[in-house]
Amino acid sequence: MSVVGFDFGNESCVVAVARQRGIDVVLNDESKRETPAVVCFGDKQRFIGTAGAASALMNPKNTISQIKRLIGRQFSDPELQRDLTSFPFTVTEGPDGFPLIHARYLGETKTFTPTQVLGMLLSNLKSIASKNLNAAVVDCCIGIPVYFTDLQRRAVLDAATIAGLHPLRLIHETTATALAYGIYKTDLPENDQINVAFVDVGHSSLQVCIAAFKKAQLRILAHSFDRCLGGRDFDEVLFQHFAAKFKEEYKIDVYQNARACLRLRTACEKLKKVLSANPEAPLNIECLMEEKDVRGFIKRDEFEQLSLPILERVKKPLEKALVEAGLTVEDIHAVEIVGSGSRVPAICKILTEFFGKEPRRTMNASECVAKGCALQCAILSPTFKVKEFQVNENFPFSISLSWKGAAADTQNGAADGQQTTIVIPKGSPIPCLKAVTILRSGTLTVDVHYADVSELQAPAKISSYTIGPFQSSTGDRAKLKVRVRLNLHGIVSIESAMLLEEEVEVPIAKENAKMETDDAPNETLTGKADVNMQDANPAAENGAPESGEKTSVEEKASAEVNDKPLQMDTDAKVFQADAPKIKVKKINVPVAELVYGGLSQEAVQKAAEKEFEMALQDRVMEETKDMKNAVEAYVYDMRNKLHDKYNEFVTPSEKEEFIARLQEVEDWLYEDGEDETKSVYVAKLKELKTQGDPIEERYREHTDRGSIINQLVYCINSYREAAASNDSKFDHIDISEKQKVLTACVEAENWLREKQQQQDALPKYAAPVLKTADVTKKAEELDRLCRPIMTKPKPAPPKPASPEPQPQQPQGGEAPSPGGDTNDNEAQNAEPMDTEKSETAPSAA
Repeated sequence: MSVVGFDFGNESCVVAVARQRGIDVVLNDESKRETPAVVCFGDKQRFIGTAGAASALMNPKNTISQIKRLIGRQFSDPELQRDLTSFPFTVTEGPDGFPLIHARYLGETKTFTPTQVLGMLLSNLKSIASKNLNAAVVDCCIGIPVYFTDLQRRAVLDAATIAGLHPLRLIHETTATALAYGIYKTDLPENDQINVAFVDVGHSSLQVCIAAFKKAQLRILAHSFDRCLGGRDFDEVLFQHFAAKFKEEYKIDVYQNARACLRLRTACEKLKKVLSANPEAPLNIECLMEEKDVRGFIKRDEFEQLSLPILERVKKPLEKALVEAGLTVEDIHAVEIVGSGSRVPAICKILTEFFGKEPRRTMNASECVAKGCALQCAILSPTFKVKEFQVNENFPFSISLSWKGAAADTQNGAADGQQTTIVIPKGSPIPCLKAVTILRSGTLTVDVHYADVSELQAPAKISSYTIGPFQSSTGDRAKLKVRVRLNLHGIVSIESAMLLEEEVEVPIAKENAKMETDDAPNETLTGKADVNMQDANPAAENGAPESGEKTSVEEKASAEVNDKPLQMDTDAKVFQADAPKIKVKKINVPVAELVYGGLSQEAVQKAAEKEFEMALQDRVMEETKDMKNAVEAYVYDMRNKLHDKYNEFVTPSEKEEFIARLQEVEDWLYEDGEDETKSVYVAKLKELKTQGDPIEERYREHTDRGSIINQLVYCINSYREAAASNDSKFDHIDISEKQKVLTACVEAENWLREKQQQQDALPKYAAPVLKTADVTKKAEELDRLCRPIMTKPKPAPPKPASPEPQPQQPQGGEAPSPGGDTNDNEAQNAEPMDTEKSETAPSAA
């Protein structure tokens, strides 16, 4: 089972895997630790990751990037509209109000949803992990920003499904960082907690997390964020500065050219990195636009002055995180800064002034999230045994339920009958389960929405649930118990609804009846409250009865009357044997879900099939390119060798003809054969090898023949010397057997001498008569004949005579062996016969 962590960023992605020795960040096909989050659509295939980034300059309108800013957001979102102004590709509004990405693929203009594009990125990351682990990758853990809405979280899960992944958990990026920081700490206190502030300055957002650490425990105290404050905003400041400067000095407007914009943004990003380590930096771009070379220069002080509006927003999330955690600056023991945008010196200066201490960089700024995700996956997976470390995450938003009240409440003036309650307060643990009790007599619709959308800038409604139909048997409003679950991914849903009906039955009086009482309180409705919210009973989640329910053992004991079972419902709640019996029926009520903006299972399945088709097309094109390259490489390699080491192994006429054929194929590759199928290239390579393989074989035979002959000669000499030797270790071998060995050696030697004479008489370009395969075969035949003879073990020495008396042998001859005649050696080695076990002595022959 795979244990993998994925950190998909707005600019780049990182993959980490768990191994027996720890967590490793794996390399992609280009041997880089970070993979660009880019998908480029071409006329024949897609280019994802590093290949996509390399194609961005040549094909900017079909190169999709910054998908993290698009996923799960409505097209009308103001932040999305601001982002679209800097995107070189086309994005329009779809029929459902969400963005659609337009790209030219396979010669046609096609549309893709952001979820599909994210699925392509995850599929590429999955391939990187699979190649590194040499195993299939399914289970994983994916890092997401803390500000992701319910719809965005569902979109990430859908994208993972499209890529063939099964996320065990969507974990907040700052929580993953805190986990990677704390799990290796050996000096955490037992009782007192250590408070650490984690500041993640990414490519497009700023996230702050305050975590409390104890031994083997991590507890998140507060989250805060700014979705539009990241490294790309500083790049944009430089971009706008130099765009205006070049317009004034060089009379060019880069906004009118998508490729020029992309080149200038790339140069500004590099310039920002230079300014992080130097007080000043130049900017030079050749042929930026209209064949004009441009130059610029900026100092760090000027850059920070231009970035002042952005830098002023850094303190707000810091202050908010402290307030929500209930801490002061003095309570923070350490500050850790991570993220690709954390290297800007001005941000570090602001953090130092705010917390009164220098921020530390004990973790890799770009890889800590992926490592934390892999650690979380290892904790959840049964494959690895990880040291005990508890992660207590909290939810950053408040979730409310609302429904239309009963008619009686409307008549009493209850706000148009609309009732709302906060079911999951901000800071609730992840996961958690809440229960809401509603008095209702018929079908109702419950809406799940955010209690406060001021910092989200997203639609308030998350989903809607239709609970019912159901009918109260009493005709009055019944108690409806609704369970609301916040799962490991931070997704809210109504898990189930149950109708609770109470009935009072008068038991039949029986003489000497005995019945145990139930200590559980009577669960009746009191007052006119229409809703009762409470935490769901954890025991009930594990299959144990809730308050007021009996186990099967208790029910059996309380149903005994005069040793005879009393007929009663298994869900009944019995209070007294001689009092009226209250029975609570639990009836499951159907719940229908509607997620606003979410994809249906059918749509996800179709997207997964489409991704499979595109991946297959990519694989076919890669194999076709590899085969084309193989043909081209064979042409160049063979032509060079014909003039060099193959020169003596080919006739002049054959050489000239073959070179002409190679030139013909080379011209075909760059003309008619530029765009052919894989099968055509395979046939073309086979045709060339038909002519070139005999030449290569003659060269190879000539090169290898000497060493193979030496092996045969060594074999002949070794066995001949052993057979002709007077060494005592071969005395037990019969002379006739030794003669067989000597004869075989002479025959092999004569065969080799004859073949060598024939081969020496031939030119190198002629077909060889002495082939290495034949020499090897002759050596194997000789070894197969001689080895059993020359390695025959010596016979075992005769055993000492038994002290027991031996039977007298008849005079005039030896006793024959039971099996007939034996030679002298066998007679010497024969064991004496046991006279005690023999009835008669052997007679003379």
